[in-house]
Formats: sequence, C-alpha cells, structure tokens
Amino acid sequence: MDFIKLVENSFSQNKTATYPVFKAGDTISVTYRIKEGDKERLQEFRGVVIQISGATPYTKTFTVRKISNGVGVERIFPFESPFIEKIELNKVGKVRRARIFYLRNLAGKKARIKEAKRG
Repeated sequence: MDFIKLVENSFSQNKTATYPVFKAGDTISVTYRIKEGDKERLQEFRGVVIQISGATPYTKTFTVRKISNGVGVERIFPFESPFIEKIELNKVGKVRRARIFYLRNLAGKKARIKEAKRG
C-alpha cells in the first residue's frame, strides 16, 4: 500500500491546491488544453458540477453538465489532469444532495439551481 502512495506522489503535479473549492450544484468553468495534430488550443467548458467521486486526489474526478443547443452534455474531468489549465467558480449553488443526477430529467426553468446566499 505504501508503494502505491509513493508512486502516486511521484506523478502528482499538486495542481489541486490552486483549484477553488467547489461541490455539487456549483457552476464552474474548466479551461482544458486540447491537442489537435501538432497544434494546441484552450477550450472552456462551463456547466454545473453534478458529482465529485473518488477518495484520494489522484483518483478523484468531477462531472460537469451543460446544455449545448438543447442537448445535455456531460464531461468527466480528473482532478490531477495535466490538461486542465484552470478552474473558475462562477456560481455557488444550493442543493441538498452530493450527486444531483435528477438534473438530467429536468428541462427549462425546472433545471435551474438556486444560488446560495452569501454572508
């Protein structure tokens, strides 16, 4: 078990310390580096976090859902991905679940998440 932790620490890039703290229900923007042939570009994926899974930072992932042209699109990002350029927290949502899969069945105004009160 100690050998596994040693290998995980050696591959770690410790970028998770620079990410903002977010949870399910929050709206975030993930800037992701995409390679196309020999070119690279940055693409922003903005949506609602519907789940965070995994125990250690090396196995931890988060799923972001957005509606694009009336079609729901979900993308799973690993926390320790070297392709994630930055993560911005846009809105803090108020939900009562850790995994908000019920959002998949809702459409229109029903799919909105209340914003958490600050202060």
